[in-house]
Amino acid sequence: MKPQPAADKTSSRQLPTWLGWLSRSGQRPSHWLNWRDPQVRALVFQALFVVGVGALLADIVANTLANMESRGISTGFGFLSSEAGFGILQTLIPYSETSSFGRTFVVGLLNTLLVSVLGIALATLLGFVIGIARLSTNWLLARLASVYIEVFRNIPLLLQIFFWYFAVLQALPSPRDSLSLGEAVFLNLRGLYLPRPLPEAGFDWVMAALALGILASIALRVWSRRRQARTGQLFPLLPAALGLIVGLPTLVFVLAGAPLGWELPVLRGFNFRGGITMIPELAALLLALSIYTAAFIAEIVRAGIQSVDGGQTEAAEALGLRHGQILRLIVIPQALRVIIPPLTSQYLNLLKNSSLATAIGYPDLVNVFAGTTLNQTGQAVEVIAMTMAVYLTISLLISLFMNWYNARSALNAR
Repeated sequence: MKPQPAADKTSSRQLPTWLGWLSRSGQRPSHWLNWRDPQVRALVFQALFVVGVGALLADIVANTLANMESRGISTGFGFLSSEAGFGILQTLIPYSETSSFGRTFVVGLLNTLLVSVLGIALATLLGFVIGIARLSTNWLLARLASVYIEVFRNIPLLLQIFFWYFAVLQALPSPRDSLSLGEAVFLNLRGLYLPRPLPEAGFDWVMAALALGILASIALRVWSRRRQARTGQLFPLLPAALGLIVGLPTLVFVLAGAPLGWELPVLRGFNFRGGITMIPELAALLLALSIYTAAFIAEIVRAGIQSVDGGQTEAAEALGLRHGQILRLIVIPQALRVIIPPLTSQYLNLLKNSSLATAIGYPDLVNVFAGTTLNQTGQAVEVIAMTMAVYLTISLLISLFMNWYNARSALNAR
């Protein structure tokens, strides 16, 4: 019997975990600092790069702090607790002139999130409709969609914001001559005034029914997909979901005695009081962002739909599916794999373009915090750093969510 060679004491099984790459390369520990090894050289160069960047940043910070101290400029974030002393046109949380600069940061952040979320939702809806319309066999509808795309994507966004704010909304009548809808909704040059809902006792049951309807609809969707995969039979999910989400809360609302009041806007003096006010700055910014971004999303949707093989549409027609079913069940799910990556870029662009709000005075983060707060406190480094960190964080969160959704769509496609 042939004798087995003695086990090497420096085999990969006896090496620490962090030296696993040595075991994969079959080298001994005595050779792991060999300069001729490309992995060693790469590791050394990367370490030197990180150390160099860290030293450069430390030098910049130290130099900046020294220069600010020599000029008598205070540093730190203590100014956030100081009294702001100025009002803000639109606030989603309680705010007054006696509030702190820290609260102005929160107010500006919420206003930025408000216009960004609404803009993304409207731009996505409008972009999908325009993109599908451009591929329509109806000649007039397809040409109108093409004209929309070519017009709005080739005009600078800032000009579009000025157009909606100065040329359209500022041309509306004064409060006394407001355009009204049923003496409940009013529109004038100072904004759009809507009734404010006032929940009463028992309205919690309605909200509970709505939450239950949403959860039941999600469970029903999961069950219907499994049923379709098992039997091939379609379940009428849309009517059932509408019944759960709309019908069930409505039934509870009626049985609870309609526990909801309304605060109507009323003209007092020179302006309306009460209700919900949508200021013209928000309306102009939202219209411009949505319409401008929708033009790009429409082209992305068109390209995504055209990337799907036409033979699949013909096969679906041969099976007897209607045009809407083919689009919803066959084309769109496959086109999403092409649509989502560039769609993420458009969402990020919309978020960053919302900073143009300062041109018309909308109180977003740049206007309120990086504008007024910076001018009053002089804390330029801290204010700009916080503002940049906010935009970076929101952008990364959007990218993470869209990448997760893209991976989920790709998995379902298999």
